[in-house]
Amino acid sequence: MKEKVIFAVLLSISCSSLATEHSPHWSYEGSEDPAHWGKLSPDFSLCENSKNQSPINIQGALKSNHGKLELAFQQGKQQIVNNGHTIQVNVSEGNTLRLDNSTFTLQQFHFHAPSENEIDGKQFPLEAHFVYKDKDGALAVLALMFLEGKANTQLAKAWQQIPAAVDQTAVLNKPLDIKTLLPKQFNFYRFSGSLTTPPCSEGVRWIVLDQPVSASTEQINQFRSVIHHANNRPIQPLNGRIIIN
Repeated sequence: MKEKVIFAVLLSISCSSLATEHSPHWSYEGSEDPAHWGKLSPDFSLCENSKNQSPINIQGALKSNHGKLELAFQQGKQQIVNNGHTIQVNVSEGNTLRLDNSTFTLQQFHFHAPSENEIDGKQFPLEAHFVYKDKDGALAVLALMFLEGKANTQLAKAWQQIPAAVDQTAVLNKPLDIKTLLPKQFNFYRFSGSLTTPPCSEGVRWIVLDQPVSASTEQINQFRSVIHHANNRPIQPLNGRIIIN
């Protein structure tokens, strides 16, 4: 029963939608696409009027001795969800990120195709966002890029049970090994940004790994066929923000 409660809580915490269940509908297409998000509801006004929005094109990063990423991983149950905007994997407790003298706990990770962030103008076919939260509710997102190439063995575990229907969920028979999914080297870019979906809340600490991993053409196309459309928000203006590397 305790595990069911944990998964129910995690399901409600999504970078793809942190608004309430009664929030206005938004989409990546038509009259509810990213260009219109700010007008769909007063709650979404940041999507249109704010200055520190994500995603961005990462270029001109300043070299900085920002230290190494302190990541801890723990195997546990995982639940895969099709929420209509993305495919999301909710995780159990124990995966943490130490950042700015605070401990952030991984809530879930999800995918965008094509990538939302770009590096020196390069867009990738797939991007994963690992959403962390600290005890005060502050968010940090670790972004991982995928290049088209060899099949990804960890991604395959999730894709074997990928939900084809919206609001369909399943407990993964073979949970992903997140440590193995990530690259061995944690060189990264860092900047301040926002959620990339309504309500586009700001103050999110973004960490974008500069080393991509691979996914096969079939795996990328499988994701796209389930989501049915591109699910990336367009690049947002930097507005003087500093990116460090």
